[in-house]
Amino acid sequence: MNKQLLSAFASGLIFGIGLLVSGMANPAKVLGFLDIAGAWDPSLALVMTGAIAVGLVAFAFADKRSLSLLGAPMNLPKRRDIDKSLILGSLGFGIGWGLAGFCPGPALVALGAGESKAAIFTLAMLAGMGLHELIEGRSKR
Repeated sequence: MNKQLLSAFASGLIFGIGLLVSGMANPAKVLGFLDIAGAWDPSLALVMTGAIAVGLVAFAFADKRSLSLLGAPMNLPKRRDIDKSLILGSLGFGIGWGLAGFCPGPALVALGAGESKAAIFTLAMLAGMGLHELIEGRSKR
């Protein structure tokens, strides 16, 4: 097994375990966090704060490199503009997260854990991705 594949597997495994331990793969916990006018559960704010802190350090480190630690080229996003696609995508993501209590990563973790609601969410997510590709393909023609 090559180093990049092993690294991707280990990263995904650690991420998935972190999602399970933090409760991010539990839609009830996520919906409790989003219910700021009701029985708000602020515990996921600590998870998000920790993730943002780790991300800031990692991206600051990565931004100074041309190659990853495994020797692959660094392909970090360069765009920083806010356009209609970003706003609509963010709204769609937020609405889906608020309705279902899942976002893509935790949904896949919950799906692997046998959560039936995650299967429905994942199918809807894949359908939405397919619809996006169909619309984007037509608009580029």
